[in-house]
Amino acid sequence: MVAPSTVPVRSEQTYPVQLIQPDGRRVHRPEYSGLISDVGPAELRDLYRDLVVIRRLDTEATALQRQGELGLWAPLTGQEAAQVGSARALDPDDYVFTSYREHGVAWCRGVDPAAMTRLWRGCAHSGWDPATVNMTNPAIVVGSQGLHATGYAMGAKLDGADIATVVYFGDGATSQGDLSEALGFAVSWGVGVVFFCQNNQWAISVPTHVQSPVPLAQRAAGFGMPAVQVDGNDVLAVLAVTRQAVRHARDGGGPFFVEALTYRMGPHTTSDDPTRYRTPADLEQWRARDPLERVRRLLERENLADEAFFADVQAAADDAAARLRRGTLEMPDPEPLMLFDHVYSTDHPMLAEERAGYAGYLAGFATTDEEARS
Repeated sequence: MVAPSTVPVRSEQTYPVQLIQPDGRRVHRPEYSGLISDVGPAELRDLYRDLVVIRRLDTEATALQRQGELGLWAPLTGQEAAQVGSARALDPDDYVFTSYREHGVAWCRGVDPAAMTRLWRGCAHSGWDPATVNMTNPAIVVGSQGLHATGYAMGAKLDGADIATVVYFGDGATSQGDLSEALGFAVSWGVGVVFFCQNNQWAISVPTHVQSPVPLAQRAAGFGMPAVQVDGNDVLAVLAVTRQAVRHARDGGGPFFVEALTYRMGPHTTSDDPTRYRTPADLEQWRARDPLERVRRLLERENLADEAFFADVQAAADDAAARLRRGTLEMPDPEPLMLFDHVYSTDHPMLAEERAGYAGYLAGFATTDEEARS
């Protein structure tokens, strides 16, 4: 068996890591600033471009759902920095296990916008081939991906792979038993999985303070795991903290927990009405911490971008949104019997029986149509 991890637990942090204030001013934190020393003007502009593109994709997908073209969509607006900062800290060989809101992570991993809506339109079992981008498709069962990620990371450790495994989940998932099991197993066997919690303050309509009287990062400490709380609306801080976490995992230090404090500006999903459980004042307070505006103000304050750059970014975002819309509307309806494809890796008698039964049911419609024509 693999020896348990002996990494000491972090307990000294009392406030979130922040490197950019909401007004665009930098925060001097040498212990974290050094982790992003390679982020110059060009890299900062690229991060801003990602943030804008992702928000535009989210807006377009939400509009498509409202227009009846998608069955459901889980908006991410407000959480762009948490997703971009963490995703851009990863290597191509690292593996990502996602929940259902990480469309921004998918963009950063190279997923085509045209593939992001396949699942939500009901045209396929999944949106993309995980092997091409080292990222799973959306996991609807809350917290289940924590177990999947821990198992994958355990396998990577046994294989001697020099990678990090990252699992994304929300604050609500920390109240699920599956995630507790994953945390316990990961720390007991020292597997290199980064638990990345996007604490967007709401588990649908349940506020975080109802789920936990202490910061969620302290839950990780209870398992004996290093944990850091970061300003999730600060893309540079998230980038730095995630780099620290994945380095810890790759170097054999075992699991690491990141709590990114952010806010879901829109509904939980497009079937939700957030006005029923949160106030406009709460929303406006978080609008002042907008992750996009924070980086834009930094770029302007340090004279790193002009209006031509911002116009170019908006054009790129509009182009990505057009690809998402075009890909969605041109998506062919699947053949009904495709429902039984790729359910098991090998043939299964029960599935074969169900396929035959459904094929007979469909054939009955053809007979009825022929009788009607005659």
